Amino acid sequence: MSAMTAPLVDPMAMRQAMGRFATGVAVITTEEDGRPHGMTVNSLTSVSLEPPLLLVCFNHGARTAEAAVSSGRFVVNILSKRQQAIALRFAARGEDHFAGLDLDYAGHRVPVVPQALAHLECDVERVVEAGDHTIVLGAVLGATMREGEPLGFYGGKFSDIQQHGHEPEHWFF
Repeated sequence: MSAMTAPLVDPMAMRQAMGRFATGVAVITTEEDGRPHGMTVNSLTSVSLEPPLLLVCFNHGARTAEAAVSSGRFVVNILSKRQQAIALRFAARGEDHFAGLDLDYAGHRVPVVPQALAHLECDVERVVEAGDHTIVLGAVLGATMREGEPLGFYGGKFSDIQQHGHEPEHWFF
C-alpha cells in the first residue's frame, strides 16, 4: 500500500491533534441561480499576497462548496466573538441557513453575514480534491473589515482569542 492509501494515523488521533491548533471561525457564503448557500468553516488559510489568494476546505458533497464552484464566486465572512449563534446556524447540516433572514450583499455579488469582522470576496481560482475534502482556492477581489474581537475555535469548542502585548518567547538559542 502507498502512503496515500494506508492511514498512518488514526483519524480520531489526527482530529484531536489538529484540535490543538487554534483557528478563527468563518462562514462561506455564495449564491447559485438566485439561491443563497452558506456554511461554517474553520479550515481557512491565506495562501498568497501577490496575487491575493486564500483557500478553504469543504467536506466532500457540501452544498455550499458545490454552489461556490458552480457559480465561480464566494465570500469569506470572518466572524466576531458575538456571532457564535451565526456560526452554529450555518454549521447545521441540511438546513436552509438563510431562512427568515434578510439577505445583505454589502456591495458584494453574493450575500454576506452582516457585522462580520471581515468580508473577503473571491472568485474560484482552482479546485483540488484531497482526501475527504474539496479544497477551493479563491482569488481575492476585495476585502472589507471592521474592528472587533474574533471568534475562535480550539479543541472542538468555540474560544476567545486574546492579543498579547509582549515579545514572543524564542525557543532556540
